[in-house]
Amino acid sequence: MARAATTADVFNAVAEPRRREILDVLAEGERPVNDLVRMLGLGQPQVSKHLRVLREVGAVEVRDEGRQRLYSLNGRALKPIHDWVRRYERSWEERFASLDAVLEEMDPTEEKNHDRHDDRHREGDPAR
Repeated sequence: MARAATTADVFNAVAEPRRREILDVLAEGERPVNDLVRMLGLGQPQVSKHLRVLREVGAVEVRDEGRQRLYSLNGRALKPIHDWVRRYERSWEERFASLDAVLEEMDPTEEKNHDRHDDRHREGDPAR
């Protein structure tokens, strides 16, 4: 079975964990490739390969400054991912709200009794 091209879209490009690490570093600011190599502990050819893929989908931009090439994050290219994840945000919020309600309904005396038992157990209290 043929493997899908990693440069087809930003979703495929960021599916690779090392590329996400590069994006995380670039989110902090513009960097030359040598900084990325040092920070990620990868070889220069690997970092360059990942940067090429990220550039092809528009997630990373490059500019020349003297003899250096500086890479930066292009957040606009990541918007499709943000928009897609956002669709699930409501579901997550509803689930967390349900969990909060369950926790609030728990009997607080049950928790206190459990905590006292744990304290006696830790202190070696023979009355446990």
